[in-house]
Amino acid sequence: MHKLSPPEEQAMKVIWQLGETHIRAILDALAGDQVPYTTLASTIKNLEKKNFVSSRKIGNVSLYKPLISEAEYKKANLNQMVRDYFDNSYKDVVNFFVEQQALSPKELKEIISLIEKGKKS
Repeated sequence: MHKLSPPEEQAMKVIWQLGETHIRAILDALAGDQVPYTTLASTIKNLEKKNFVSSRKIGNVSLYKPLISEAEYKKANLNQMVRDYFDNSYKDVVNFFVEQQALSPKELKEIISLIEKGKKS
């Protein structure tokens, strides 16, 4: 799976939120970011080339819908990051966050609880 650029990720987040949508609706959702229409249209075309969205025309409006779920994208990118930076070890990922003090003992206990519940199912 391709890694998306920041503008592509930003557009995909809106598409995942809205479902099938058109460029004007995406632009409205990104209103605070002042993205030019033509720039967004190019970004959406790139997403289509990368097979993240499909399009269909209704009259003179193109509608875009996600081909990949947000969960699929997150999973693929997290797996890639773990392979690239942590020698494919999720234990090393957790250890990294503990060492960086980004994960509290309470949060670690919650993670252990989630793992134990998952094993029982």
